[in-house]
Amino acid sequence: MNTNTEPVITDEVVIKVEHVTMKFTLNKEKVDNLKEYFIRMLKGKLEYNNFVALNDINFEVKKGDRLAILGLNGAGKSTLLKTIVGVYKPTDGKITKKGVIAPLLELGAGFDPNYSGRENIYLYGAILGYSRSYIENKIDEIIEFSELGKFIEVPVKNYSSGMRARLGFSIATAVEPDILILDEVLSVGDAKFRKKSLGKVKAMFDRGVTVLFVSHSIEQVKAICNKAILLEHGNIIAHGDVDEVAAIYEEKTVRPKENVKQAVVVPITAEEKAEEKLAVAETKKAIKKEKKLEESILDEIAKRPDPDKRYLIFLSLENEFDEGHLEREEYEDEVKKLLEADLNAENCPYEIPPQLSRFEEAMLKRNEENEKKEKKNEG
Repeated sequence: MNTNTEPVITDEVVIKVEHVTMKFTLNKEKVDNLKEYFIRMLKGKLEYNNFVALNDINFEVKKGDRLAILGLNGAGKSTLLKTIVGVYKPTDGKITKKGVIAPLLELGAGFDPNYSGRENIYLYGAILGYSRSYIENKIDEIIEFSELGKFIEVPVKNYSSGMRARLGFSIATAVEPDILILDEVLSVGDAKFRKKSLGKVKAMFDRGVTVLFVSHSIEQVKAICNKAILLEHGNIIAHGDVDEVAAIYEEKTVRPKENVKQAVVVPITAEEKAEEKLAVAETKKAIKKEKKLEESILDEIAKRPDPDKRYLIFLSLENEFDEGHLEREEYEDEVKKLLEADLNAENCPYEIPPQLSRFEEAMLKRNEENEKKEKKNEG
């Protein structure tokens, strides 16, 4: 993504992070239930470890700056953003902010699965600090931008993860912020929606919004940002011009084990090798089995009336299963019911949005993969 707009920097400091430390308390041993927790607590047998996610962090962001926050997984990037937004209260230190903040972090994380999309607009808007009157003025714009159509009246528990993210993005960007906080959210939805969402973010850039941006894409970081900080194990190890900091980050991703002499290597035993090999084989077998099951369901859906509508409902069931809300047997039973259901009956239990392309896309993708396999086998 290229913004084609140079940031206009002023001397006004809009975010000031002073000596911020964030610690989390972790149990040394797993406690499975509340009863066991209280028994151990009364006996004085609860032991804890302190995990320092951020350690004495200091930096300033001036109005118009676009600051990238870089680091490997577990470096503390998302924790820092959540601390700035106010999701976490720092253990030590102080954060000063000026202006309206639009946080695009875990989109849809505050949704109630039993409420409809429309009801969640008001709920999620309240979490982000918007008044009810403001949401009422913006709700048509939010629904139109999300492209959910009649699905906006359906409970969010029936949404796919992409649909939830699209709704979350549409609500979070319904404001004209002074500060925009982005955490790996510039890839929301399908290609068409992604292009539209990038356009909306770019329009905010054009208005001179201040940006904090977390991404593993160095190309995006360089295109958007003028400054960067690099985190490692909760500490800032580099801060300055984006190109200079990005070069240090890229070097670390290419050569992550500089202090190889200090590393302790424990040889893997023959028994551990055998267990690892068995685990890999079982994982591959499970993935193959899941893919085969999905393909058989697609075939069955293709034979039924209204395959596009049936496929959308199947996606919501698959999402429920993936997130652990449905057990394997429940999931398979629900799929069987879906295949046999009359979607046009008056007592049909499913609410279906008017979207008719995703099933065709899934079948087309599957056919292309099969053609590639056949060509490979012929070659």
